[in-house]
Amino acid sequence: MAKIIHTDRAPGAVGPYSQAVALNDLLFVSGQIPIDPATGQLVEGGVEQQTEQVMKNLRAIIEAAGLTLDNIVKATIFLVDIEDFGAVNQVYQSFFSGDYPARSCVAVRELPKKGVRVEIEAIAGR
Repeated sequence: MAKIIHTDRAPGAVGPYSQAVALNDLLFVSGQIPIDPATGQLVEGGVEQQTEQVMKNLRAIIEAAGLTLDNIVKATIFLVDIEDFGAVNQVYQSFFSGDYPARSCVAVRELPKKGVRVEIEAIAGR
């Protein structure tokens, strides 16, 4: 049976979805954007600061399920500007201590909230 995962340490869902859903040994984490859960506001700064907040939000949700970022087996990164790829990589890799998960990165026309440059979703396994 699926279990809904929720934490106040990450932004709450703003639509008809859950922060994450655990099913058997897998955790499916919804795409996270750079919203500071303490303020509910988009973080200030460029794509580096946004990526850092996105990764913190992912970590908070994954930890709420009893896992770590090293349990991620697949991530998908959505970028408004593919030119941000290198900067996002720099921040993204700093959050992992071991082998990196499988990953896709795609450029999109825009993301749901004005000013958001990066969104990341993930699948983690036990």
